[in-house]
Amino acid sequence: MAIDTRGETAGKPSGEKKKRTSPALFYRQVVGELRKVIWPTRKDLVTYTTVVLVFVVIMVGIIYGLDAAFGWAVLQIFGG
Repeated sequence: MAIDTRGETAGKPSGEKKKRTSPALFYRQVVGELRKVIWPTRKDLVTYTTVVLVFVVIMVGIIYGLDAAFGWAVLQIFGG
C-alpha cells in the first residue's frame, strides 16, 4: 500500500515551516550538479547538430509539399 505524500517535504512533518535556501548554498548546489553532467565532445556535438539540421530540412520539405498540394487542391476546387 502506497503512502500519499504529495505536497510534503520528505522527512518533515507538514506542520513545520520550510527554510529558504541561501543564494550561496543554491550556487554551490548548481555547480555540484553541473559537474555531474556528461558534456558532449566536439565530435558528438557536430553529429547531433547535423542530425537536427537534416531532420529540420526534411520536415520543412514535407510541410512545404503538403502546403503546395493543399493550395493547388483548393484552387482546383474553388477556382482561382
